[in-house]
Amino acid sequence: MKFRGMTAIALGVGLLWAAAPLQGFAALKPGVKAPDFTLDAAQGGKPFSLSLKQALKQGPVVLYFFPAAFTPGCTIEAHLFAESTDDFKKLGARVIGVTAGNIDRVAEFSRSECRDKFAVAADPGAKVAAKYDTTMRTADNRILSERTSYVIAPNGTILLSYTDSKPQAHIEKTMAAVRAWKARKR
Repeated sequence: MKFRGMTAIALGVGLLWAAAPLQGFAALKPGVKAPDFTLDAAQGGKPFSLSLKQALKQGPVVLYFFPAAFTPGCTIEAHLFAESTDDFKKLGARVIGVTAGNIDRVAEFSRSECRDKFAVAADPGAKVAAKYDTTMRTADNRILSERTSYVIAPNGTILLSYTDSKPQAHIEKTMAAVRAWKARKR
């Protein structure tokens, strides 16, 4: 009887561990230089090569990592970012989503769920997400992106790092960071 209870506890701890981020909640911190990357991406369903370095030449970047296209939380987050993209653009910022998927799936997601408003990059194997210390392992041992948003200044410095499994606060946190950056630039 006692052994069964301990087994259930061990199983519960094991399941929590399996879904935990690989790096803990070790997302890169503000002030750190954002790792550069080039990934296959799509906007409005049209594929292209996306370079962070090139995107930063146009202004700050709101870079958000999400676990998987077409899942409930990620779809909600994409809709929220799509609704706010024009406000980010008015502040001079560009929104870019990144997920551990393939380009075909990302292209469809960019068209339907991101509503053609911003680019989404495919990060097979979550290799770029790992450079940003924002990965998690699923119960079936796949590595996915953690739901983490960054605001990166044009000089490549991270201004905001925010991790939360719930998508709603990501837009307000990143918008506030972009507004603060813009106010300092005046």
